[in-house]
Amino acid sequence: MKYIFVTGGVMSGLGKGITAASMGRILKNRGYQVTAIKIDPYLNIDAGTMNPAQHGEVFVLNDGGEVDLDLGNYERFLDIELTRSHNITTGKIYRSVIEKERRGDFLGSTVQIIPHITDEIKSCITRTAEAFENNGHKAEVCLVEVGGTVGDIESMPFLEAVRQMRGEFPQHDTSLVHVTLVPADTMGDLKTKPTQHSVKALRELGLRPDMIVCRSDRVLPVHSRKKISEFCDVPLNAVISAADAPDIYQVPMELEKEGAANVILDLLGLEKRGVDTEWYRTVTAEYTSRVTIGLITKYGVEDVYLSIKEALKHAGRALSTEVQIRWLDAETYNAEDLSEVDGVLIPGGFGMRGIPGKIRAIQYAREHQIPFLGICLGFQMAVVEYARDVLSYQDAISEEFGPGTHVIAILPEQEEVINLGGTMRLGGYPIEVAPETMALDLYGSGEITERHRHRYEVNPDYIGALETAGLVFSGKNGNRMEILELPGHPFFFATQFHPEFRSRPTRPSPPYLGFVNACRENKNRRNQR
Repeated sequence: MKYIFVTGGVMSGLGKGITAASMGRILKNRGYQVTAIKIDPYLNIDAGTMNPAQHGEVFVLNDGGEVDLDLGNYERFLDIELTRSHNITTGKIYRSVIEKERRGDFLGSTVQIIPHITDEIKSCITRTAEAFENNGHKAEVCLVEVGGTVGDIESMPFLEAVRQMRGEFPQHDTSLVHVTLVPADTMGDLKTKPTQHSVKALRELGLRPDMIVCRSDRVLPVHSRKKISEFCDVPLNAVISAADAPDIYQVPMELEKEGAANVILDLLGLEKRGVDTEWYRTVTAEYTSRVTIGLITKYGVEDVYLSIKEALKHAGRALSTEVQIRWLDAETYNAEDLSEVDGVLIPGGFGMRGIPGKIRAIQYAREHQIPFLGICLGFQMAVVEYARDVLSYQDAISEEFGPGTHVIAILPEQEEVINLGGTMRLGGYPIEVAPETMALDLYGSGEITERHRHRYEVNPDYIGALETAGLVFSGKNGNRMEILELPGHPFFFATQFHPEFRSRPTRPSPPYLGFVNACRENKNRRNQR
């Protein structure tokens, strides 16, 4: 097993995750089996109870793990399925060590950060990396991204564990890639001092970078690279410029141009194989049309909807159609906003705020024959809207939001739940798709698996009335409704699950593919009027 450790300096949010995923893609394009681990230094056990407006999207894995959004990037770039073990948090590490201490595993020892915490970190990394399989193939390289920046007090035990692993493993089995910011001053000149200080802080911890990836708004000039090379004691060819790219999926290609591939292969002692260029052809294909999607939000932070953005992009590329998202606040948009878009998407979420606006948008899309895609909460509110406006249940609502006719009810197994962390209906579940439905046309299979994250469902007491009124539940898990559609509408489709979590650049999600195609057809119809 080879390990690439990725650290960050100067500031967070530089794109360590995209850099790590891009290096993994470079290796995968050469036939190497790659896996990835994200270390998050926060004390939470997982990302499930964190505010999405502050932390970004909670990405859900097939095994039900609620993890950092960077694992979504890893899955999309590497086309693999990860597990909850691939997201290591301080909370997980300390809980495991304390549980061992309580069992008596350390009898006679004073439990300390070193060696007990660092040993647990190393064990989690190696155990997870060595257990990973993709289509029967063991991983050969493991990417390990250390969240936060060098100097953060929370990161210290993890960086110490990395230092120990670098000393314990043979030279070519580990490499350290440091991602830093090279900002421009008021005169527009790129400044290398922040990178120099960042590397200095790293070296004070006993770590020396093998490669420095320099993030900037333009390609780094040679004289800046030389300065970084000399001050940071890194070979000139290992100072890699990572300028802003038009699309994150083009970052591997840009790193290739900068010579990163040969540096990585040399550092790990790997054979320089031929390159499969399918990925590069896919992500650089030209668009021939454009659609605008109205995404009805309530959080106001785009990273909350990261997987949805990417799934729309994947579908658009497959259809040579550029997808532009118009972010519409559920509390402030108006009917004119909806009249100007080619389709309406209602994403998942929690809480009452913005719900009336989401319901109005669904009604508008249904009555004006505008393509509609509802995800999780969007699925539930589509049921509420139909019950109100077609069945005339004026007080129809979800049990989550208070009194009324609960056409959406809490899952029976959730009624006695007290602890909120990791207790929702999470992860992949099988779904039976009904024949002669849009769902079957989209998926091409009567049996599918998709990922979930919810506590509420369509109330079984009202399913019969909804179906009699014309709503079709075309996907089910036992007696649990999973997909709904409306015959006679160009595209009215909603899912209780989150299909965006399984979408890939080379393998778009079927609901998103169908939705973008319907939006394209809707735009063509409008242009012909």
